[in-house]
Amino acid sequence: MSASLPLNGAHSPGARRSKDDLDPAIYTRAIALAGSLRAGVDFMLGEQRDVWLTMEGKQTVRQAGAGYGGLWLSPLWREEFVQKALSAIHCFQRDQHYILADGKVQIVDESTGRVMPDRTWERGLHQMIESKEGCQITGQRRTLAQITYQRFFGRYLLPCGMTGTAQEVAAEMGRTYGLAVTRIPPHRPSRRTRLPDRVCADSSLRWREVARRAREVAAGGRPVLVGTRSVEASERLGALLREEGVEHTVLNARQDKAEAEAVALAGLPGRITVATNMAGRGTDIKLDPRAEQAGGLHVILTEFHESARVDRQLFGRCARQGDPGTTEAIVSVDDELFRRFAPAASRVLMKRLVSGMRTSRRWLRAWVTLVQQRAERHYRAQRAATQRQDSEWVRALGFVGKTRK
Repeated sequence: MSASLPLNGAHSPGARRSKDDLDPAIYTRAIALAGSLRAGVDFMLGEQRDVWLTMEGKQTVRQAGAGYGGLWLSPLWREEFVQKALSAIHCFQRDQHYILADGKVQIVDESTGRVMPDRTWERGLHQMIESKEGCQITGQRRTLAQITYQRFFGRYLLPCGMTGTAQEVAAEMGRTYGLAVTRIPPHRPSRRTRLPDRVCADSSLRWREVARRAREVAAGGRPVLVGTRSVEASERLGALLREEGVEHTVLNARQDKAEAEAVALAGLPGRITVATNMAGRGTDIKLDPRAEQAGGLHVILTEFHESARVDRQLFGRCARQGDPGTTEAIVSVDDELFRRFAPAASRVLMKRLVSGMRTSRRWLRAWVTLVQQRAERHYRAQRAATQRQDSEWVRALGFVGKTRK
């Protein structure tokens, strides 16, 4: 039996695919029915990508399900079908959470920007998304065995590791793995300069400003790396640069096979590379001597992440090994981080402060830090809940043997 390491509710290649017990028509009907429901009336959407039916929605689903028969006559099943369909429609978006490749739905890991071709969402969600996109319905996967990352890594005799962004999670590393975090200073002084950040009133203005800024820096003979959170965002910016006649390279989950070539050219003078988080981890962009003399690589972050660690990983692509480099953030008030985690009062205040575009070194970063701390607490609580549940499983299944965690 192979182990399954679930990531964002997705099953790993260790899970076994079986013939789906459900008629594919169930998914089709559920998507069609969910698409006819009214937000705020028949169903509610939560801030954390959760969805639930109202009493009026349940009544509508009951009336529609009566004509379908079979499992639709069960309140438990029909509400499960429709809520999964609502999640597929409203909570999971193409070119952000997944892409279509070779007629198949393939999950994109937002943290790395890479496709996970052998992963599927569980409990019929993947099949609902396939139905939404008009793809062939695949069989659901059944997990034969599973283990959390925390317990898996805890089984190593001498766990250790190195990363450039561990200081923020030092306390959690200590609680989870019993490991202390030690900071090792760089062997060469850092020459990275953080420029003032900019916040725009809307997304369209943000992309125009990013394109303008990338052209401006590249015109001075410096390479530019623009980091985006999704495939859709990278392609939107790429289309804007193409319309303006600006030569550039787009690197995302669709072009992962060309990654090595794109990275090799990203350090040339005047080169503009638009990339998802594929280029945010472990990517070493070698500077051309002319580009180094011009000031080195310039990194533009276009949307803050829930974790400041991911932002720092992108900024860390420049000014490596004593090279020069600069970073800046050009974001929008309506970005996902702010919509999901910013206090309502602060969002209202921010919209009033920003009409067009504002530049800031301090107040914007202070606000972003506050919002990211709220997001970190949310995900830290989720990880803690997963560990508690895993501990309960270990105690219940006493025959699995002793574990270090």
